Amino acid sequence: MIGYQQRVLRALGALAILWSFAIQSPGQAETPITVKGGETVTIAGVRSILIRVQSPKGSVILLTGGDGRLEIGSGARFGKAGDNVLIRNRDAFAAQGYNVLLAEFATNLPAAVDHMAAIKRPVIVVATSMGTHRAAQGLVEGAMPDRLVLTSGLLSKASGPGDTTVQSILGTPNRLPRTLVLHHREDRCRLTLPADVAPFQAWAGGRVQVEWMSGGQTDEANPCRFSAHHGFAGQDEELVARIVKFMMR
Repeated sequence: MIGYQQRVLRALGALAILWSFAIQSPGQAETPITVKGGETVTIAGVRSILIRVQSPKGSVILLTGGDGRLEIGSGARFGKAGDNVLIRNRDAFAAQGYNVLLAEFATNLPAAVDHMAAIKRPVIVVATSMGTHRAAQGLVEGAMPDRLVLTSGLLSKASGPGDTTVQSILGTPNRLPRTLVLHHREDRCRLTLPADVAPFQAWAGGRVQVEWMSGGQTDEANPCRFSAHHGFAGQDEELVARIVKFMMR
């Protein structure tokens, strides 16, 4: 229990550093969004939003970055993180033939995987930034997705000043399913530096496939936000295409 509490405190410290870059200025509060074709579902006591498609190829669980909060309400409405790279591309994943779950903060990932598996396997967890921490914690708790995608992840000690990484949370690469690491070569977020990818890949071995992206739009003032390379700004179509290609293999 002490070890778990230490990991949580370290993760909160990392989040505080990351959030210092991503904090919204006054007047930037988001307007609630209603997800087209979505429904609010409750999984292990936490509300998320599910988009169902006809004749699905599989199911995708999206874990946003930052503090992980979507502020999901009834009627498939949510109030935060609409600009996050994964959340803003929810319809693109659905258009490729996948059921999509927008997972709220504190969603029990093992229960969410089981919920989506009962609808349609394979189940792919796709996480970004601080969401990669939540994905790793879910794997430790027993989540068994068929595949995992980590974008702009806090992967290894070379990520930056944060003490807690996907590698340290997992403890062993044996907990990883088939995994895609998708990272931007020009990511300037201090907690997701490109230098962290190679050590993580060496640790994980053949379980991890790495792909790099470059180009797009930059935001030097906010390097950890959706508007920067960290959030693959201006590259949504390529990002989704690469993830879907991996999911279909």
